[in-house]
Amino acid sequence: MKVDWLFKNVTVIDGSGGPQYRADVAVKGDRIMAIAPALDVAAEQVIDGQGRVLAPGFIDVHTHDDINVIRMPEYLPKLSQGVTTVIVGNCGISAATATMRGEVPDPMNLLGEQQHFIYPTVEAYAHAVEAARPSLNVGTLIGHTALRNNHMDDLFRPANETEIAGMRVQLRDALRQGALGLSTGLAYASAFQSTTEEVMALAEELAAGKGVYTTHLRSEFEPILEALDEAFRIGRHGNVPVVVSHHKCAGAKNWGRTKETLAFFDEMRQQQDIACDCYPYSASSSTLDMKQVTDEFDIVITWSEAQPEQAGKTLQQIADEWQVSLHDAAARLMPAALFITTWMSRTYDG
Repeated sequence: MKVDWLFKNVTVIDGSGGPQYRADVAVKGDRIMAIAPALDVAAEQVIDGQGRVLAPGFIDVHTHDDINVIRMPEYLPKLSQGVTTVIVGNCGISAATATMRGEVPDPMNLLGEQQHFIYPTVEAYAHAVEAARPSLNVGTLIGHTALRNNHMDDLFRPANETEIAGMRVQLRDALRQGALGLSTGLAYASAFQSTTEEVMALAEELAAGKGVYTTHLRSEFEPILEALDEAFRIGRHGNVPVVVSHHKCAGAKNWGRTKETLAFFDEMRQQQDIACDCYPYSASSSTLDMKQVTDEFDIVITWSEAQPEQAGKTLQQIADEWQVSLHDAAARLMPAALFITTWMSRTYDG
Protein backbone atom coordinates (compact mmCIF):
# COMPACT_ATOMS: atom_id res chain seq x y z
CA MET A 1 0.00 0.00 0.00
CA LYS A 2 1.20 3.48 -0.85
CA VAL A 3 -0.31 6.42 0.97
CA ASP A 4 -0.24 10.15 0.42
CA TRP A 5 0.99 11.19 3.86
CA LEU A 6 2.87 9.39 6.62
CA PHE A 7 3.15 11.18 9.94
CA LYS A 8 5.90 9.50 11.98
CA ASN A 9 6.66 9.59 15.69
CA VAL A 10 3.68 11.75 16.60
CA THR A 11 1.85 11.95 19.91
CA VAL A 12 -1.74 11.02 19.07
CA ILE A 13 -4.64 12.53 21.01
CA ASP A 14 -7.58 11.01 19.19
CA GLY A 15 -10.55 12.68 20.87
CA SER A 16 -11.86 9.47 22.44
CA GLY A 17 -11.00 10.53 25.96
CA GLY A 18 -8.34 7.85 26.24
CA PRO A 19 -4.69 8.53 27.06
CA GLN A 20 -2.33 9.98 24.47
CA TYR A 21 0.06 7.60 22.74
CA ARG A 22 3.00 7.56 20.34
CA ALA A 23 2.36 6.25 16.82
CA ASP A 24 2.70 6.73 13.07
CA VAL A 25 -0.38 7.77 11.08
CA ALA A 26 -0.90 6.99 7.38
CA VAL A 27 -3.35 9.03 5.31
CA LYS A 28 -4.61 8.41 1.77
CA GLY A 29 -6.96 10.94 0.21
CA ASP A 30 -9.39 11.97 2.92
CA ARG A 31 -9.07 8.76 4.97
CA ILE A 32 -6.80 7.61 7.77
CA MET A 33 -5.53 4.23 6.58
CA ALA A 34 -3.54 3.10 9.61
CA ILE A 35 -2.43 4.16 13.08
CA ALA A 36 0.30 2.09 14.70
CA PRO A 37 3.88 2.32 15.97
CA ALA A 38 6.58 2.15 13.30
CA LEU A 39 4.36 1.76 10.22
CA ASP A 40 6.20 0.23 7.26
CA VAL A 41 4.40 1.84 4.31
CA ALA A 42 5.46 3.88 1.28
CA ALA A 43 4.27 7.48 1.20
CA GLU A 44 4.33 10.41 -1.20
CA GLN A 45 5.28 12.66 1.70
CA VAL A 46 6.73 11.76 5.10
CA ILE A 47 6.53 14.19 7.99
CA ASP A 48 8.55 13.64 11.15
CA GLY A 49 6.24 14.66 13.99
CA GLN A 50 8.70 14.07 16.81
CA GLY A 51 7.65 16.23 19.76
CA ARG A 52 4.36 17.20 18.12
CA VAL A 53 0.73 16.30 18.73
CA LEU A 54 -1.58 14.95 16.02
CA ALA A 55 -5.28 15.29 16.76
CA PRO A 56 -8.61 15.50 14.94
CA GLY A 57 -9.58 18.96 13.75
CA PHE A 58 -11.04 21.17 16.45
CA ILE A 59 -14.66 22.35 16.34
CA ASP A 60 -14.99 26.03 17.25
CA VAL A 61 -18.53 26.01 18.61
CA HIS A 62 -18.85 29.73 19.22
CA THR A 63 -17.92 32.00 16.32
CA HIS A 64 -19.15 34.97 14.35
CA ASP A 65 -17.52 33.80 11.12
CA ASP A 66 -20.78 33.80 9.11
CA ILE A 67 -19.55 36.20 6.43
CA ASN A 68 -15.82 35.61 6.76
CA VAL A 69 -16.01 31.97 5.63
CA ILE A 70 -17.38 33.31 2.33
CA ARG A 71 -15.19 36.41 2.01
CA MET A 72 -11.95 34.69 3.09
CA PRO A 73 -12.40 31.00 2.29
CA GLU A 74 -8.81 30.08 3.12
CA TYR A 75 -9.44 31.39 6.65
CA LEU A 76 -5.92 30.86 7.97
CA PRO A 77 -6.58 32.44 11.41
CA LYS A 78 -8.68 29.40 12.30
CA LEU A 79 -7.05 26.73 10.15
CA SER A 80 -3.59 27.54 11.48
CA GLN A 81 -4.84 26.80 15.00
CA GLY A 82 -6.19 23.38 14.03
CA VAL A 83 -9.82 24.43 13.71
CA THR A 84 -11.56 22.55 10.91
CA THR A 85 -15.23 23.22 11.76
CA VAL A 86 -16.92 26.44 12.86
CA ILE A 87 -20.42 26.95 14.21
CA VAL A 88 -21.76 30.36 13.16
CA GLY A 89 -24.93 32.26 14.00
CA ASN A 90 -24.23 32.65 17.71
CA CYS A 91 -25.44 35.32 20.16
CA GLY A 92 -28.67 35.92 18.27
CA ILE A 93 -26.95 37.15 15.10
CA SER A 94 -26.69 35.15 11.89
CA ALA A 95 -26.15 35.86 8.22
CA ALA A 96 -28.48 33.00 7.35
CA THR A 97 -32.11 34.21 7.11
CA ALA A 98 -31.16 37.88 7.68
CA THR A 99 -32.05 40.61 5.21
CA MET A 100 -31.57 44.32 5.81
CA ARG A 101 -34.00 47.07 4.88
CA GLY A 102 -31.77 49.81 6.23
CA GLU A 103 -28.78 50.20 8.52
CA VAL A 104 -27.48 47.02 10.12
CA PRO A 105 -28.54 47.04 13.79
CA ASP A 106 -26.09 46.48 16.59
CA PRO A 107 -24.72 43.82 17.20
CA MET A 108 -25.42 42.35 13.75
CA ASN A 109 -22.92 44.87 12.41
CA LEU A 110 -20.26 42.61 13.95
CA LEU A 111 -20.85 40.30 10.98
CA GLY A 112 -20.75 42.82 8.15
CA GLU A 113 -22.42 45.70 6.37
CA GLN A 114 -25.80 45.87 4.65
CA GLN A 115 -24.54 44.41 1.37
CA HIS A 116 -23.37 41.25 3.16
CA PHE A 117 -26.85 40.23 4.35
CA ILE A 118 -28.15 38.64 1.17
CA TYR A 119 -29.12 35.17 2.38
CA PRO A 120 -32.86 35.11 3.17
CA THR A 121 -32.82 31.35 3.76
CA VAL A 122 -30.45 28.72 5.09
CA GLU A 123 -30.49 27.17 1.64
CA ALA A 124 -29.23 30.43 0.09
CA TYR A 125 -26.50 30.72 2.73
CA ALA A 126 -25.46 27.09 2.22
CA HIS A 127 -25.18 27.61 -1.55
CA ALA A 128 -22.95 30.64 -0.97
CA VAL A 129 -20.71 28.70 1.42
CA GLU A 130 -20.45 25.79 -0.98
CA ALA A 131 -19.58 28.13 -3.85
CA ALA A 132 -16.84 29.78 -1.78
CA ARG A 133 -15.37 26.36 -0.90
CA PRO A 134 -13.94 27.42 2.48
CA SER A 135 -11.16 25.40 4.07
CA LEU A 136 -13.45 24.80 7.07
CA ASN A 137 -16.71 22.94 7.61
CA VAL A 138 -19.55 25.30 8.54
CA GLY A 139 -22.72 24.76 10.55
CA THR A 140 -25.16 27.57 11.33
CA LEU A 141 -27.55 28.48 14.09
CA ILE A 142 -30.38 30.95 13.43
CA GLY A 143 -30.11 34.20 15.31
CA HIS A 144 -33.09 35.45 17.31
CA THR A 145 -32.08 39.06 16.59
CA ALA A 146 -31.88 38.24 12.88
CA LEU A 147 -35.46 36.94 13.03
CA ARG A 148 -36.61 40.00 14.96
CA ASN A 149 -34.95 42.24 12.37
CA ASN A 150 -36.89 40.51 9.59
CA HIS A 151 -40.31 40.73 11.23
CA MET A 152 -40.27 43.87 13.42
CA ASP A 153 -40.14 47.57 12.70
CA ASP A 154 -38.66 48.32 16.13
CA LEU A 155 -36.22 46.04 17.91
CA PHE A 156 -36.44 47.92 21.18
CA ARG A 157 -39.75 46.48 22.31
CA PRO A 158 -41.29 43.02 22.80
CA ALA A 159 -42.59 41.27 19.68
CA ASN A 160 -46.34 40.97 19.23
CA GLU A 161 -48.20 37.77 18.39
CA THR A 162 -48.16 38.38 14.64
CA GLU A 163 -44.42 39.04 14.63
CA ILE A 164 -43.71 35.96 16.76
CA ALA A 165 -45.80 33.85 14.37
CA GLY A 166 -43.74 35.10 11.43
CA MET A 167 -40.49 34.34 13.24
CA ARG A 168 -41.71 30.83 14.04
CA VAL A 169 -42.47 30.08 10.41
CA GLN A 170 -39.07 31.32 9.29
CA LEU A 171 -37.27 29.37 12.03
CA ARG A 172 -39.24 26.22 11.16
CA ASP A 173 -38.20 26.53 7.50
CA ALA A 174 -34.58 27.15 8.50
CA LEU A 175 -34.49 24.01 10.63
CA ARG A 176 -35.89 21.98 7.73
CA GLN A 177 -33.09 23.34 5.56
CA GLY A 178 -30.38 22.24 7.96
CA ALA A 179 -29.99 24.90 10.65
CA LEU A 180 -28.66 23.50 13.92
CA GLY A 181 -30.88 25.47 16.25
CA LEU A 182 -31.69 28.91 17.65
CA SER A 183 -29.35 31.36 19.35
CA THR A 184 -30.19 34.42 21.41
CA GLY A 185 -28.21 37.44 22.52
CA LEU A 186 -30.58 38.73 25.16
CA ALA A 187 -27.95 40.99 26.71
CA TYR A 188 -27.85 43.17 23.59
CA ALA A 189 -30.18 46.15 23.34
CA SER A 190 -31.75 44.84 20.11
CA ALA A 191 -33.02 41.74 21.95
CA PHE A 192 -33.08 42.86 25.58
CA GLN A 193 -36.73 43.95 25.40
CA SER A 194 -37.88 40.54 24.18
CA THR A 195 -39.84 38.61 26.78
CA THR A 196 -39.05 35.14 28.00
CA GLU A 197 -42.36 34.06 26.46
CA GLU A 198 -41.25 35.34 23.05
CA VAL A 199 -38.20 33.08 23.13
CA MET A 200 -40.22 30.19 24.55
CA ALA A 201 -42.53 30.39 21.56
CA LEU A 202 -39.57 30.06 19.21
CA ALA A 203 -38.12 27.23 21.29
CA GLU A 204 -41.31 25.29 20.61
CA GLU A 205 -40.12 24.93 17.00
CA LEU A 206 -36.80 23.35 17.95
CA ALA A 207 -37.77 19.90 19.20
CA ALA A 208 -39.36 18.78 15.92
CA GLY A 209 -36.24 19.87 14.05
CA LYS A 210 -33.92 18.35 16.68
CA GLY A 211 -32.43 21.77 17.24
CA VAL A 212 -30.45 23.15 20.16
CA TYR A 213 -31.00 26.41 22.05
CA THR A 214 -27.82 28.43 22.63
CA THR A 215 -27.80 31.71 24.49
CA HIS A 216 -25.69 34.72 25.31
CA LEU A 217 -27.44 35.25 28.63
CA ARG A 218 -29.56 38.29 29.42
CA SER A 219 -26.92 39.16 32.02
CA GLU A 220 -23.49 37.91 32.99
CA PHE A 221 -23.27 40.39 35.87
CA GLU A 222 -25.04 40.38 39.25
CA PRO A 223 -28.35 38.85 37.99
CA ILE A 224 -26.55 35.89 36.42
CA LEU A 225 -28.43 33.22 38.40
CA GLU A 226 -31.73 34.71 37.25
CA ALA A 227 -30.43 34.80 33.67
CA LEU A 228 -29.37 31.15 33.88
CA ASP A 229 -32.77 30.22 35.29
CA GLU A 230 -34.44 31.95 32.33
CA ALA A 231 -32.29 29.99 29.86
CA PHE A 232 -33.05 26.69 31.56
CA ARG A 233 -36.79 27.43 31.67
CA ILE A 234 -36.76 28.15 27.93
CA GLY A 235 -35.07 24.80 27.32
CA ARG A 236 -37.57 22.92 29.48
CA HIS A 237 -40.48 24.65 27.78
CA GLY A 238 -39.24 23.62 24.33
CA ASN A 239 -37.92 20.25 25.53
CA VAL A 240 -34.59 21.01 23.88
CA PRO A 241 -30.90 21.02 24.91
CA VAL A 242 -29.53 24.32 26.22
CA VAL A 243 -25.97 25.58 25.68
CA VAL A 244 -24.94 28.67 27.62
CA SER A 245 -22.42 30.57 25.51
CA HIS A 246 -19.07 31.78 26.87
CA HIS A 247 -20.05 31.27 30.49
CA LYS A 248 -18.42 33.77 32.82
CA CYS A 249 -19.11 35.97 35.81
CA ALA A 250 -18.35 39.49 34.61
CA GLY A 251 -17.58 42.55 36.70
CA ALA A 252 -15.56 42.81 39.89
CA LYS A 253 -18.64 42.35 42.09
CA ASN A 254 -19.24 39.00 40.39
CA TRP A 255 -15.76 37.54 40.66
CA GLY A 256 -15.74 34.18 42.39
CA ARG A 257 -19.41 33.42 41.73
CA THR A 258 -18.74 30.57 39.31
CA LYS A 259 -18.91 28.39 42.42
CA GLU A 260 -22.61 29.32 42.55
CA THR A 261 -23.28 29.12 38.81
CA LEU A 262 -21.56 25.77 38.30
CA ALA A 263 -23.42 24.33 41.28
CA PHE A 264 -26.63 25.53 39.60
CA PHE A 265 -25.57 23.78 36.38
CA ASP A 266 -24.96 20.55 38.32
CA GLU A 267 -28.36 20.79 40.00
CA MET A 268 -30.30 21.47 36.81
CA ARG A 269 -28.39 18.88 34.80
CA GLN A 270 -30.28 16.26 36.80
CA GLN A 271 -33.52 17.56 35.24
CA GLN A 272 -32.63 18.56 31.68
CA ASP A 273 -29.96 18.53 28.97
CA ILE A 274 -27.74 21.57 29.57
CA ALA A 275 -24.13 22.51 28.88
CA CYS A 276 -21.91 25.53 28.48
CA ASP A 277 -18.78 26.58 26.70
CA CYS A 278 -16.35 28.47 28.91
CA TYR A 279 -14.65 31.82 28.67
CA PRO A 280 -10.92 31.37 29.30
CA TYR A 281 -9.95 35.05 29.08
CA SER A 282 -9.84 37.87 31.60
CA ALA A 283 -10.53 40.42 28.85
CA SER A 284 -13.43 40.84 26.45
CA SER A 285 -14.48 42.70 23.32
CA SER A 286 -17.93 43.54 22.01
CA THR A 287 -20.07 46.36 20.73
CA LEU A 288 -20.58 49.30 23.08
CA ASP A 289 -23.75 48.97 25.12
CA MET A 290 -24.94 51.52 27.66
CA LYS A 291 -25.51 48.72 30.19
CA GLN A 292 -21.75 48.02 30.12
CA VAL A 293 -20.69 51.54 30.97
CA THR A 294 -18.98 51.57 34.36
CA ASP A 295 -15.88 52.87 36.09
CA GLU A 296 -15.07 49.42 37.52
CA PHE A 297 -12.58 48.69 34.74
CA ASP A 298 -10.91 50.31 31.75
CA ILE A 299 -13.06 50.40 28.62
CA VAL A 300 -10.99 50.93 25.49
CA ILE A 301 -12.85 52.13 22.39
CA THR A 302 -11.69 50.13 19.36
CA TRP A 303 -13.86 51.92 16.79
CA SER A 304 -16.61 54.52 16.62
CA GLU A 305 -18.62 55.47 13.58
CA ALA A 306 -19.53 58.86 15.03
CA GLN A 307 -16.06 59.69 16.44
CA PRO A 308 -13.46 57.56 14.60
CA GLU A 309 -10.58 59.67 15.90
CA GLN A 310 -11.27 58.42 19.44
CA ALA A 311 -10.30 54.83 18.65
CA GLY A 312 -7.60 53.55 21.00
CA LYS A 313 -8.55 55.77 23.93
CA THR A 314 -10.29 54.70 27.09
CA LEU A 315 -13.84 55.85 27.66
CA GLN A 316 -12.62 57.67 30.78
CA GLN A 317 -10.02 59.58 28.74
CA ILE A 318 -12.67 60.57 26.19
CA ALA A 319 -15.12 61.65 28.91
CA ASP A 320 -12.40 63.75 30.58
CA GLU A 321 -11.47 65.31 27.23
CA TRP A 322 -15.08 66.25 26.54
CA GLN A 323 -15.79 67.09 30.19
CA VAL A 324 -18.87 64.88 30.28
CA SER A 325 -19.97 61.75 32.16
CA LEU A 326 -19.02 58.25 31.03
CA HIS A 327 -22.61 57.61 29.88
CA ASP A 328 -22.77 60.87 27.90
CA ALA A 329 -19.45 60.05 26.24
CA ALA A 330 -20.65 56.56 25.35
CA ALA A 331 -23.85 57.95 23.84
CA ARG A 332 -21.85 60.32 21.61
CA LEU A 333 -19.56 57.48 20.44
CA MET A 334 -22.24 55.00 19.42
CA PRO A 335 -22.33 52.90 17.36
CA ALA A 336 -18.96 51.75 18.60
CA ALA A 337 -17.03 48.76 19.87
CA LEU A 338 -14.99 48.23 23.01
CA PHE A 339 -12.26 46.18 24.59
CA ILE A 340 -12.39 45.64 28.35
CA THR A 341 -9.10 44.67 29.92
CA THR A 342 -10.14 43.28 33.32
CA TRP A 343 -13.76 42.14 32.91
CA MET A 344 -13.18 38.76 34.58
CA SER A 345 -11.09 37.76 37.57
CA ARG A 346 -7.57 36.69 36.69
CA THR A 347 -7.89 33.88 39.22
CA TYR A 348 -9.64 30.91 37.65
CA ASP A 349 -12.16 30.01 40.28
CA GLY A 350 -14.89 27.41 40.60
